Amino acid sequence: MGYTKDQLLARLQELKIDFTCYDHPVVLTVEEQAKHVGHLGGALSKNLLLKDKKHRLYVVSALAGTKVDMKILSQRLGLGKGGLRMAPEESLLQVLQVPLGCVTPFALINESASAVSLLLDDGFKSKQSCYFHPLTNDVTIALSSSNLDKFLVSIGKQPAYVKLEEAPAVGKDSPPDLAHLVPSGAPNSSEQPVENTTPTNVAHQNKVTKETEVKAKPKVQSKGPETSQSKVDKPTNYIGVDKFVNDVFDIISPVFLSEALKKLDVKEEELSSIIDGIRGRAAPDLESIALSMKNASYTSGFHAGSECMLNHGLRGRPSRY
Repeated sequence: MGYTKDQLLARLQELKIDFTCYDHPVVLTVEEQAKHVGHLGGALSKNLLLKDKKHRLYVVSALAGTKVDMKILSQRLGLGKGGLRMAPEESLLQVLQVPLGCVTPFALINESASAVSLLLDDGFKSKQSCYFHPLTNDVTIALSSSNLDKFLVSIGKQPAYVKLEEAPAVGKDSPPDLAHLVPSGAPNSSEQPVENTTPTNVAHQNKVTKETEVKAKPKVQSKGPETSQSKVDKPTNYIGVDKFVNDVFDIISPVFLSEALKKLDVKEEELSSIIDGIRGRAAPDLESIALSMKNASYTSGFHAGSECMLNHGLRGRPSRY
């Protein structure tokens, strides 16, 4: 059981941190939150939970108006262009222990989030007060960036402020400037036993599929273990599925954005935020479906090829089995 809102606020009081609470209806977006506290003059924040291919997690906390380009951020962390993606909702519940719409730096108070890296928008330092949800999205608290730092230090997190809209060159002579912020390991809860894996936990589902094929396919291969192993690994290559899903969203997103802007009275920034949310929630399921289709096609092709060889290519020849 993670910290509650009341326990967090009590912790802030113990640390003698000045803050102000504003109650309001449950909100899921920055735009909804702005309707209730935007007139108070504080800096609203948008908070993302991201993961890389090694299942390491990152909370990116930015000013509402800051544009966060995940491809650029991924390169700056030394993860390559496609190294970051939105983390699945399971990570919110299992690691940060907060529901959807409640991701903020305060969620790192939970022990399960000790391995999560935090990147803070450098713009917070110039604001008199910053707004965050205290583990629940029916309350907003206002505090200064220095008091936020005081809280983070108290839970063992050294504040790391980043100019998120910068795009420094990354190459042989220009190493990734944020590589030091990559976590040393994945959160413990992401390494649960395979039998407890949920259908949308794609990383673990890939592991189950891969292990099953490694055990099953060598029994029917006619070549040695090394060749069989290489052929087994190739069908379950997660990178191929990952690229396919990214390509799908890269094609659909601009079309959706263009059509929505024609018919809806909303700003492009608001739609972009909605698209990012859809992408983060839908990508794991789409990856799972794509992986299943990919493995099914390889399996069907293998059986068809084996039957063809047995019925035609090997006719009249002595069997080696």
